[in-house]
Amino acid sequence: MTSHTIRAVFAALLLGIPSLSLAADPPAATTATFRAKQVLGMKMMIQNNSAIGTVDDIVFDNAGNLEYLIVSTSDNKLITVPWDAAKWDIEKKTGTLNITQDVYKTIPTYTPTTYPQFYTPTYRTEIYRTYGLVPRALRRIEGRLP
Repeated sequence: MTSHTIRAVFAALLLGIPSLSLAADPPAATTATFRAKQVLGMKMMIQNNSAIGTVDDIVFDNAGNLEYLIVSTSDNKLITVPWDAAKWDIEKKTGTLNITQDVYKTIPTYTPTTYPQFYTPTYRTEIYRTYGLVPRALRRIEGRLP
């Protein structure tokens, strides 16, 4: 299953879209999908099993795609993590980022009162580049009045 498909299913589950509802949590070993409540509060790790914090929130783009995780660090700051940067182990309740301690130290931090502008091109490019990723093109959904 592609990360785009996982994002779409995850967004549908969070938004309560009935055609994609699940009656119960499927066993982790047989599926690649999981629910928001399984991700929120998960411990986040970097290389060498270093814990950096927990998943505090998630951010969607205008088209409903899951874009970022907000991780609350051990020093009570927040960092932005692109969804595609995390590898999940649901059984261990952890997410891992393939970055070193040196790279981790360069990630911009903020507080709940100073959130960044997530979708400015400069911020988005910088955050994705930090994790060795390239941001996908954003799709915009325009509301049209009759």
